[in-house]
Amino acid sequence: MPPLASFWRYTGVVPYLREIITDGHPTLRKVAKKVGNDELRDPLFQQLIDDMFETMYAAPGIGLAAPQVNISKRLFVVDLDDEKGEQGPLVFVNPRFVETEGEIESIEGCLSVPGMIGDLTRHARVVCSALDRNGKRFSVEATGLFGRCLQHEMDHLDGVLYTDKAKNVRVAKTEEEHAALAEVEGEAGGIARVAEALRADGEPVRADAEPILADAEVDQAAPEPALTA
Repeated sequence: MPPLASFWRYTGVVPYLREIITDGHPTLRKVAKKVGNDELRDPLFQQLIDDMFETMYAAPGIGLAAPQVNISKRLFVVDLDDEKGEQGPLVFVNPRFVETEGEIESIEGCLSVPGMIGDLTRHARVVCSALDRNGKRFSVEATGLFGRCLQHEMDHLDGVLYTDKAKNVRVAKTEEEHAALAEVEGEAGGIARVAEALRADGEPVRADAEPILADAEVDQAAPEPALTA
């Protein structure tokens, strides 16, 4: 995990944890607005990026979209913490898929839909083009968990939850399903503990919405590692 100080160079302000909204909040159902060039250079927007990384790492999580912190902008952050550093930390501003290929089955859950999981089909390979936090255009090719994570985050920007696409959305019952939910609950509790610790130390915690949520991987045996976001 990279030191968060590496993301503070734009504002010089220590990032905050952001509380994250759950299903039923209208922001999660809006098509997020494009980020303008002037807005991208705004210190407050750069602070938002830092805050999103802070919240995601505290979960811990692998991805977080701006609508999940009640900001309806086309922005998400991802960090799969891979050894080569090719899968994060990455900032995606105004992202779009320029190539999609194949299909893969995925088991996904979402902390904004507590206690439920579902089966859905994702593209096996995607190429995503976006601006970084400096406004420079870049593109990444993604497969596996990385690819599914990008697709999950892109859905959030379009006002879509995984339950809109999933089949057999259900309460977890099997041992593997309960293990996935236990992981989710642990992540949610972890954020709550961090937030409580900050309050105890007198540090502010941003409250833009309701319970905290962050994207995270949940290990599953088949057909692919489950994604909880």
